Amino acid sequence: MSVDVLRHGVSQDELTAATADLLRNGFRLGLVAAHADDDAFRIVHLFLAGWPDRRVEIECVVPELDPTIRSLTQLSFAAGRFEREMADLYGITPIGHPKARRLVRHAHWPEQWYPMRRNAGPMPEFNGSAHFPFVTVEGPGVYEIPVGPVHAGLIEPGHFRFSVAGETVLRLKARLWFVHRGVEKLFEGRRADGAVELAERVSGDTSVGHTLAHSLAVEDALGVRLPEPAHRLRALLVELERLYNHATDLGALANDVGFALANTHAQRIREQLLRLNAAVTGHRLLRNSIRPGAVTLQGLPDPAELRSIAADVAELAELTLRNTVVYDRFAGTAVLHAQDAHDLGCLGYVARASGMRADARLEHPTTALPVTEVGATAGDVLARYTVRRDEFAASVELACNLIESHSGPTTYTENLPLRREASSGIGIVEGWRGTIVHRVEVDADQRITRAKIVDPSWFNWPALPVAMADTIVPDFPLANKSFNQSYAGNDL
Repeated sequence: MSVDVLRHGVSQDELTAATADLLRNGFRLGLVAAHADDDAFRIVHLFLAGWPDRRVEIECVVPELDPTIRSLTQLSFAAGRFEREMADLYGITPIGHPKARRLVRHAHWPEQWYPMRRNAGPMPEFNGSAHFPFVTVEGPGVYEIPVGPVHAGLIEPGHFRFSVAGETVLRLKARLWFVHRGVEKLFEGRRADGAVELAERVSGDTSVGHTLAHSLAVEDALGVRLPEPAHRLRALLVELERLYNHATDLGALANDVGFALANTHAQRIREQLLRLNAAVTGHRLLRNSIRPGAVTLQGLPDPAELRSIAADVAELAELTLRNTVVYDRFAGTAVLHAQDAHDLGCLGYVARASGMRADARLEHPTTALPVTEVGATAGDVLARYTVRRDEFAASVELACNLIESHSGPTTYTENLPLRREASSGIGIVEGWRGTIVHRVEVDADQRITRAKIVDPSWFNWPALPVAMADTIVPDFPLANKSFNQSYAGNDL
């Protein structure tokens, strides 16, 4: 489905009023992207709304010699984090920001080196002696527990600083960006059809979601229109990615409360799904199947096999929740209230478990799909578990519908047109964690000049410390797994 993007150029004086008006009218802030042009910085705010699909870009230019912008933090929590990211990577100062300390750049990063600028120059020597200024919580019996960034299991690095009284968590601070790779910079200069391998590796467990969002953005920029059957094949791949990840999480959550039997069966189911992925695309993680203008499948899954796996997962979930110890550990733990989820801008199963409607398949569809909305209201670990369980069943039925209604080829290719002018495009996908947004700008030679990527983890990570308030320390691994956000998807 082609959707027109309304674009407005505004002054800094007009930016706050325009943002407030859009937020009042049901839009959310989807991304903020800074661009280092020849003699100025151009900042694009993308606002999104669904039912029907609406997209608005507000562009504001700030001079290179005075790179400041008025903060929108008083209107949007997410805006404040995007502003801190711009301050770290571009040196654009948010005026009036209540908490303008570093976000992406760790304390050992050089003060005046902004790597996303065109004239950033070579990377200078880093100073390893500086430390992150954690807020200290004081009071009788209060102590700190530092965890990470290196963890015991196969997990990406992240540091968690607990301020605790007894076993109760008073405050949790999550420090991320230990695996910042400069991914957005790596897109620059690549041909529009030559960056798929980067998109597939933004977050490895979301290869399809990010590749599809990137491809949709490039296609939007170049005016490529694929037929509906191609979009439906792409939607099938997104659902297959959702299935193996949700099955994995259902087992991992049980494992975090000592119910290893459920996790063993979940790993068995995951292996079935990965082998099915390999038969469909030639890759267990579904890579090499989507690129700008194309989708390629080696075959379609057997609907009977998918429905058999769904029955297996339903039995596994019933077995898990019938265990009274598991149920008691899940219920009422790490509650994220609906208002907090809304104010933080949460997405995906985290938002849906707290009573929010948030699904890009319905809000920003590429083709009409019979999506069954799944949700809960309690906002606890149990709700995030049951949302995954119910989404697995709904996703299987959607996948079977896509398979059984398909006729014709399983490969579609459209040549990318030669457009001798600069353009931009947006791609939006409901990945298994939530809504993914990519925005690209392409020059007259069809090379990417800027790629902005927003994984749902960017919006959901701040919700974990909020949900952990008044939760006991031993429940942190369970709470963290119930959110299961991507470090790499956040630490671009």
